[in-house]
Amino acid sequence: MYAILDIETTGGKYNEEGITEIAIYKFDGHQVVDQFISLVNPEREIQPFVVNLTGINSNMLKNAPKFYEVAKRIIEITEDCVIVAHNSEFDYRILRTEFKRLGFPFKRKTLCTVSLSKTLIPDQASYSLGKLTRALGIPVSDRHRANGDAIATVKLFKMLLAKDVKKVIVKDAIVVEPTFKMEPSLKQIINNLPHITGVYYIHNEHGEIIYIGKSKNIKNRLSQHFTNTNSKSKKIQLQTAAVTYDSTGNELIALLKESEEIKSNKPIFNRALRRTIFTHALYSFVDNDGYINLKIDKADGRRKAITTFSTRNSAKQFLFNAVEEFNLCQKLSGLYPTKSSCFNYTIKQCQGACIKEEASDTYNERVNKLIEKHSYKNINMVIVDKGREVSERSVILIKNGVFVGYGYVNLNYQITNINVLESVITPMENNRDTQHIIQNYLRRNKNLKIILLDSK
Repeated sequence: MYAILDIETTGGKYNEEGITEIAIYKFDGHQVVDQFISLVNPEREIQPFVVNLTGINSNMLKNAPKFYEVAKRIIEITEDCVIVAHNSEFDYRILRTEFKRLGFPFKRKTLCTVSLSKTLIPDQASYSLGKLTRALGIPVSDRHRANGDAIATVKLFKMLLAKDVKKVIVKDAIVVEPTFKMEPSLKQIINNLPHITGVYYIHNEHGEIIYIGKSKNIKNRLSQHFTNTNSKSKKIQLQTAAVTYDSTGNELIALLKESEEIKSNKPIFNRALRRTIFTHALYSFVDNDGYINLKIDKADGRRKAITTFSTRNSAKQFLFNAVEEFNLCQKLSGLYPTKSSCFNYTIKQCQGACIKEEASDTYNERVNKLIEKHSYKNINMVIVDKGREVSERSVILIKNGVFVGYGYVNLNYQITNINVLESVITPMENNRDTQHIIQNYLRRNKNLKIILLDSK
């Protein structure tokens, strides 16, 4: 649990500042579950430059509560939380100073979104809240007011959580929350999970991730984990102390995140899934007569595949459909072994490439259309899918045929503006598994929105 906050102060000498406004959003990693926003009477003068910056003046604060009147609420909303702020060192120091004046030892763990941004979103021109959010396409209202800046920090932190592939932020937060130090009942854990698509993480009592999985329905999938009686499930059940999850909005990002994060975190119960997830591939070669032939074979990383498959049967089914869609020859596609014409030629559905009646150039043109359709070689494109919320869209970025990563956007210009798009993207490794996941998903979901970008 996180307490994301922003504080406005009077300015003045170090450790003599007073709070003029505070906004705190209690955030569970997915949504705001509580909030506290208030002006505060600092009982001291506000520096003129601060008045000009924030618009908060002494007249506005005459009837505002003093700090001791809001202190109890601040303690309650931040209890068992990690305090998150943009330049948390400043906000945390101001809070501790105010509590020290009351004789109360306020102590919380903190996270700084400036430091996190420098690590997870490198090479930005500036890491000030205003310039950073602008570069990332995050809308900000009421800049230099506690509520406006706190809301912007919530949105920024949500993006940073998505970019934290190694889950360092979440694992640290789990250790902070005392509820996770006692072994809760598995039923209680399930009750707190949602019926959404995403990736889930099973943690032990030390916050370590022991299993990562994806599901279209996280709650139902965890119910299966915790009711199965096989050896692996029983071991997971005994070691489970907490479950966290990331909503992805769609299955494609869930599959990509699961694959990447298993490789990155190496959970002890994911050994089988560390291996490659496809077994067969479709290859092409040119025969002695100049015709492009297709062949299904076992996947081999040393050979360049058109596309890959989880099973031989799924590969054959794909090829049967492709022969029909592109009017290809069964014999040259490896589906009808014969020394003469293929079966489709006898029923006039093949134009005779199998017996060299059709010119190789004409036939190869159709084969190349198949290859282009199921391979994104040298293409710059964005795959747009459902987001985590109604107003949001997910994006998968492919540059020069290479998978770059995924992200979420709320505004159309964020998709077509390549600089903004690359900033909001969570970088991921481009490997054979990710290529297989994307190609397989595109085959199964033919109505996905795909935007081709200018190659620059």
